[in-house]
Amino acid sequence: MSTKTLGPVRRKFQPWTDPTAKPLIEFRNVIKRFGDFTAVNDVSLGIYEREFFALLGPSGCGKTTLMRMVAGFDDPTTGDVLLAGQSVKGLPPYSRPVNMMFQSYALFPHMSVEKNIAFGLEMDRLPKGEIAARVEEMLKLVKLESFAKRKPHQLSGGQRQRVALARSLAKKPKVLLLDEPLGALDRKLREETQFELMDLQMTLGMTFLIVTHDQEEAMTVADRIAVMDHGKLIQVATPSEIYEQPISRYVADFIGDVNIIEGRVESAAPVVTIVSEAAGTRVEVNSDTAVNAGDTVYFAIRPEKIAISPDAPAETGINALSGTVFDIGYLGDVSVFHVRLDGGRTIRATVANRHRLIDRPISWDDRVWLTWGRDSGVVLTR
Repeated sequence: MSTKTLGPVRRKFQPWTDPTAKPLIEFRNVIKRFGDFTAVNDVSLGIYEREFFALLGPSGCGKTTLMRMVAGFDDPTTGDVLLAGQSVKGLPPYSRPVNMMFQSYALFPHMSVEKNIAFGLEMDRLPKGEIAARVEEMLKLVKLESFAKRKPHQLSGGQRQRVALARSLAKKPKVLLLDEPLGALDRKLREETQFELMDLQMTLGMTFLIVTHDQEEAMTVADRIAVMDHGKLIQVATPSEIYEQPISRYVADFIGDVNIIEGRVESAAPVVTIVSEAAGTRVEVNSDTAVNAGDTVYFAIRPEKIAISPDAPAETGINALSGTVFDIGYLGDVSVFHVRLDGGRTIRATVANRHRLIDRPISWDDRVWLTWGRDSGVVLTR
């Protein structure tokens, strides 16, 4: 992987780069089977104190099973789960310093907001004064002080989500587990709440582990993301690394939009030259990927990295494709162009709408050229 900065990181906190740092949560060669079905397949992973970590993948990939093993609802079939260096295998959920916020929120409908938040503290038989102080602290934290006496049915979806969050945090667990916590919110509220979660996590200095199938959500909130498929970890990295330097076609395709061009290596590093008969061009990429001449590889490039123009570039045989615009999606901030190449395949290019009016707009059925630089895409071998 290149040593250049691939994109912004949310903060300088990166304990996973320190070989002496010890994970707070550790999965060691964990396998979990349900009958003949293997839900988690030999997963080893470390999650560090104060990290906001995301398990990302499609339904059935094993991400929720991993979280349930941290919570204590499931135990590994083989392997071990450690918390603060101690095995928690066989330890019941109530004996673990973790708490879980469920997608459904699971609020008690007959209790007020403050009673919902206080419930776990009362079960632990804390003194009444301490419970009252903790509830007040949580209400201020989630900005619901004026809603303390209301019942859940008197709240909006976003407010119920905050109550569930406050209840999960009231016992001050070492780890907060978030199972699709924003799935019930509308898009705009979900986006706002993502940033609130990030701010809250940094304020509390707590470890958050979130399970989600929403790529944008994981990219927004997490310090690191584990992309999963069929019970296996495919890639664990920062959001910018996952997006800019995916290690496989699966990761490239799962995170955001991507164009993937298959070809044959003509020459290797430091500039990899790929001949693609299907696309009808040569692709030159600055890459240190270990490939040899004659290898079949895949060039992955994001739509926003591609320039689209009605004018032919100075050099048309390298990093350049021509075709016809057959579809345009206007999304307000960007326009997405679907360009059909002469060979029949489709390439997507995204253009930011920086100006309200365009002197020479590209329209349907226009002949256009697509071009990109050597640093715009990545070479994938699988």
